Amino acid sequence: MCSAYTSRLWAQAVTGAPMTLNNAPQRDSSNKTNTADWQDEKARIYFQTLNSSKKRYPDTLLHYFHRRPFSLPWYINTGNFGSPSNSLLFTPDFRTGPTLGYHSFDVYRFQVDSLHYYNTTRPYSEFAYQLGSKAEQQVSILHTQNIKPNWNVAVQYRKTNSPGYYKIQRTNNDNSFLTTHYTSRNNHYELYGAVVYNKEQNDENGGILSDSLLGQPDYSNRSVIPVFFQSNTYGTRRSPVSNMLRDVGVMLQHSYTFGKSDTTYNEDSTQYSAVLTPRFRITHRFDFVSERYQYKDQRPDSMKYTGFFEQGFNTATDSVFMQQNWNKIDNAFMLSGFLGKRDKAISFQAGWGIRTDQFNTQFVWGKSSNNFASNYLTGSIRKEALQEKQWGFDLMAKLYFSGQTAGNFWVDAQVDKTLSSTIGHVRLGFRQELNSAPYNYQLYQNQYFAFGRSYDKESITKLFAEWTHPAWKLQAGVRNYLIANYIYLNAAQQFSQHASAFNLTQVWLQKRFQWRMFYLDNEWVYQQKTDQAPVNVPVLMGRHQLAIETRAFKKALLLTTGIDVRYHSRYAPSGYAPFLNRYYYQDAQTISNPPSCSVFFNFKVKKFRAYIMLDQLQQLAYRNIILAPNYPAQNMMLRFGFNWVMIN
Repeated sequence: MCSAYTSRLWAQAVTGAPMTLNNAPQRDSSNKTNTADWQDEKARIYFQTLNSSKKRYPDTLLHYFHRRPFSLPWYINTGNFGSPSNSLLFTPDFRTGPTLGYHSFDVYRFQVDSLHYYNTTRPYSEFAYQLGSKAEQQVSILHTQNIKPNWNVAVQYRKTNSPGYYKIQRTNNDNSFLTTHYTSRNNHYELYGAVVYNKEQNDENGGILSDSLLGQPDYSNRSVIPVFFQSNTYGTRRSPVSNMLRDVGVMLQHSYTFGKSDTTYNEDSTQYSAVLTPRFRITHRFDFVSERYQYKDQRPDSMKYTGFFEQGFNTATDSVFMQQNWNKIDNAFMLSGFLGKRDKAISFQAGWGIRTDQFNTQFVWGKSSNNFASNYLTGSIRKEALQEKQWGFDLMAKLYFSGQTAGNFWVDAQVDKTLSSTIGHVRLGFRQELNSAPYNYQLYQNQYFAFGRSYDKESITKLFAEWTHPAWKLQAGVRNYLIANYIYLNAAQQFSQHASAFNLTQVWLQKRFQWRMFYLDNEWVYQQKTDQAPVNVPVLMGRHQLAIETRAFKKALLLTTGIDVRYHSRYAPSGYAPFLNRYYYQDAQTISNPPSCSVFFNFKVKKFRAYIMLDQLQQLAYRNIILAPNYPAQNMMLRFGFNWVMIN
């Protein structure tokens, strides 16, 4: 997903200066060891993304450290930490090839194509912990180290668990990844490897029976408010209805580059660096994906499924079960050429991919399966802006010419440049995509009911422009979507297609003011859609922070304290369908929430950061805000968290 708020303009630098660009080892002139000088260096760390040479550094910000993970910038959930989420900043699903189609847990999942590949001179570990009211917890640990100066391994595990304020809405998520990046000493051979594992489990309570119950004194304890899916015969701690999404991804990309090699030495010839000017490259990429979605209802009631399917149940013995699986194997072979100097090279790439996809649906008494083989062409023209005032551009394309999704394609073009310190940085982009409906839109089947449907191809056009001025602490942009044959879930919780094309325009502005120790951070978003477009978005959203930052104890302690406020204009929110684990379009119910407020106290000592915050402060004068129909937010609650970086 592309968002204007995924990075901050004023991120602080990590300890030490960045490492040199090349990954080649350094050598002592005595030839006793290749790594002695490397091991004695001051600790430094940076990371890169797949196929990028740009260096990025771990986040050390304090002003925003307290903000809740997985809610940035504009995400909401169903009222519990780790539950199915939806963004108020509209973004369509980009899905050119075959896909299973479950995305309500995407904000929590590690994705193979967006992982970090680290480089560090010292073993680097990061431990984070968060504790909130009602036993809300999250723990995360990251460890990375270079086995050799040219070979890094990183691993991270994250656990999220929350029983919730309301009845039977427990969440239990596990997310982890392993990455490795290796470059040969002469820089000719390069390997990227990644493994991800994600598992999200959500107990579904169907929402509370009525929002009016929030204002009644008898229900000041939110855990006694009746919910739609409660069952006295199943228990009071766990819901009989649950969703589970589990996925495993493996990626292996390796390449061999031909070009001119050179060796540079320092002034006294005690260290050397291998430098390669690339001219031609051969690349192979292997991808494997195994994804499973499971829905279970251990105490079905016919009233739950009214309008979806009609069936009588024996609540003591019957159940509703549906499981969908997707396995993908993808091999791509690419040839690349390079023009220009090493740090200003333009790369040209063309390739051919072969993939197989296996989908199946299981429903207790049977199983339906579909197997597809696809071929596609891919290509790109790319130049990264590795230095100030360089132009950077990226043109990528992919076309499926055989298989179930034959004719699907996407073209993505971006250009960016820092014009000057006075004017700032600009980025312009365009994307055109033609895609097919995912598998779960085309087939649903349990032991009582089945439906199948076909759709016309969906067309998405995106145009955007961004302007960033770091010196002014300012960012602004505009984005426009033109969508035809939009596939969505309608108010009856049935899959539908909106044939007419519609526009949706987004404008955003982010500005930070600072005067001595006072900070005022502001973010605004304006969204405007074409009439009758079946999407739910607030026209105006805002978030503001007023804070004080200062140092104490001879400047050894950095303190930040203040208030966060977040709000949106009145609108009709998306509903949530537990049976399909997806948000749906509805316009019968509108909401007008008061601003959501929190106060925080953050502090930092060397490599240790911590926060204490009081969230949902507006509840002192107002009931719980409504996130989706029948799904209110949590109560006012106290949260504590810390992040500790350890360098060996």
